[in-house]
Amino acid sequence: MATDPDDLELDDAEETALHEMQLGIEYIHRAYGSLLEFHHQLGHAMDRMSDAEDALREAGHEEWADELRDEHLPAGAISDQWTFELVEEFSSEFLEETAAFEDEVRTELADGIDHVTERRQKRRLRERAADGDSEEPSTDAPNDG
Repeated sequence: MATDPDDLELDDAEETALHEMQLGIEYIHRAYGSLLEFHHQLGHAMDRMSDAEDALREAGHEEWADELRDEHLPAGAISDQWTFELVEEFSSEFLEETAAFEDEVRTELADGIDHVTERRQKRRLRERAADGDSEEPSTDAPNDG
């Protein structure tokens, strides 16, 4: 990293905007993880339903087995889309486009440095520890990790 975060000429609003966008991107990644979990859980559920189709057939309930095979197993999870399609669309459209926008703004405002607020807070806390100062350093941004 060539630029020291403390050398950036950011006003408070710009630093806040960068911080909020960084947190937003992190939450979008978490949402993507939840979507993947949903995709995997529904896949396991459909495997069980397929097993139920076989058991219904074995028990002589051909009509129910046929309905499960023809109506429910091939159906999409949402608006006829299977969950893998939702995962792909979320990833390639929303996640990638939003992350690219955040990257563009961060590159322009902060020379591409991630977590400017946290880096500055880290420096302040380490300086305070080195000085043995018991007074809490001032920070306008919350500590989000």
